[in-house]
Amino acid sequence: MKLYIKNMVCNRCKMAVRTELEKLHLQTVSVELGEVELEREPTPGEKAQLETGLTSLGFELIDDKKSRLIESIKKQIILLVHQQDGELKVNLSGYLAGLLHHDYNYMSNLFSEVEGTTIEKYFILQKIERVKELLVYDELSLSEIAFRLNYSSVAHLSNQFKKVTGFTPSHFKNIRTEKRKPLDMV
Repeated sequence: MKLYIKNMVCNRCKMAVRTELEKLHLQTVSVELGEVELEREPTPGEKAQLETGLTSLGFELIDDKKSRLIESIKKQIILLVHQQDGELKVNLSGYLAGLLHHDYNYMSNLFSEVEGTTIEKYFILQKIERVKELLVYDELSLSEIAFRLNYSSVAHLSNQFKKVTGFTPSHFKNIRTEKRKPLDMV
């Protein structure tokens, strides 16, 4: 039995969801970003309790196919940007269409209609959040970050960064307030 959960964007989210499931003594087969597989179907009472617990943590159970597809798109973009730096050289539309087995135009239109932004803009926002993270860690130079995230140049990264954040990367690195957004708030 699979359940789909909105706003799961990191390993801590997986731990929080797993804890909620354990409170209800629901045995899991797997807990992944946006998706939980249970050994058995929860009773209506268990499902209601789970929904209440998840909502209090900022998660939401998803029932319809379109919402699940949108969450899958977000999940794949987050994984691509935040966990697979070297894979960013792929064509995003082909990458998503191949992974999710849907026509990219359909996914793009659905995503824009529901989220109020395009897949490409969401992808850029995720990349900028990754740049912020790498800048805060202060382990890589700006040119190394640009290369890792597949920007054509440091200037391209800097221009996109300033357009999204209002700051240059170097200015951002020097300020110490509100540096990063949680991934589910992007």
